Amino acid sequence: MKGKSVYVAGHRGMVGAALVRRLAREDVRLVTTTRSELDLRDQAAVFSWFAKARPQVVFLAAAKVGGIVANNTLRAEFIYDNIAIAINVIQAAHQNGAAKLMFLGSSCIYPKLAPQPLREDSMLTGPLEPTNEPYAIAKIAGIKMVEAYRAQYGSDFISVMPTNLYGPGDNYHLEYSHVVAALIRRFHEAKIAGAKSVVVWGTGTPRREFLYVDDMADACVHLMKTYTGAELINIGNGEDITIAEFARVVAEVIGYRGEITFDTSRPDGTPRKVLDVNRLARLGWRATTSLRDGLRRTYEDYTRGV
Repeated sequence: MKGKSVYVAGHRGMVGAALVRRLAREDVRLVTTTRSELDLRDQAAVFSWFAKARPQVVFLAAAKVGGIVANNTLRAEFIYDNIAIAINVIQAAHQNGAAKLMFLGSSCIYPKLAPQPLREDSMLTGPLEPTNEPYAIAKIAGIKMVEAYRAQYGSDFISVMPTNLYGPGDNYHLEYSHVVAALIRRFHEAKIAGAKSVVVWGTGTPRREFLYVDDMADACVHLMKTYTGAELINIGNGEDITIAEFARVVAEVIGYRGEITFDTSRPDGTPRKVLDVNRLARLGWRATTSLRDGLRRTYEDYTRGV
């Protein structure tokens, strides 16, 4: 990437902002544009912008994202917006001679009951988790576009599948946020209010893997520099924890000492989701931020904004 113009699509989101922070340490010319300046769902606008800016390297981190309730409630928006973003940016990058593109997918592309840890070759081997199926299908479409452009045009386009991410800049909406942001907000507000208990959605038994977003950004830059293969690459730490255990860690980091209860009427989602990261390890990268350290940094960022 040295000396090249690098476009981060979605640079104001949690993932995109982490990529911007990481790229600040590289000898690149960073190119960004806000959503008000460029709606990535608008094909004509995207094609026009790419024709003028002509970025040489593209990180496609823009997406409509949310937690289990958002995915299940805004099903039409999640499939439409994410397919539109993928097809517009990938085609525009191809048309305007981008040397490399990275498409950021999601671990939800894997079947609900796929063998654990989730291997990259388990995609499309079984039914998806119903609550996030529209989002997963949109991400699979982006992966298949990358494969097709590689096959037909020889494009150096690659796809990575991050696990559940958390960190600075997350969305803390009480209904639509991911589990980490939702728990940080609930425990913080409970601590301030002196509440005796906090309700966590679901049974608490599902197991999830969590990766600090700046670690993910470092992995992406590492792969953009070193990887040119056609195979998907999982990005994670290969370690999981139950939601109940995770909630207790969040409460400890925040300093909440009340009771934790579980609302079993809320959906659990996939029973277990942890990535097989052997392929990434063989490529020379491993996560370095512990769960507690990452949560402390994330909580500090959250309290600055409240």
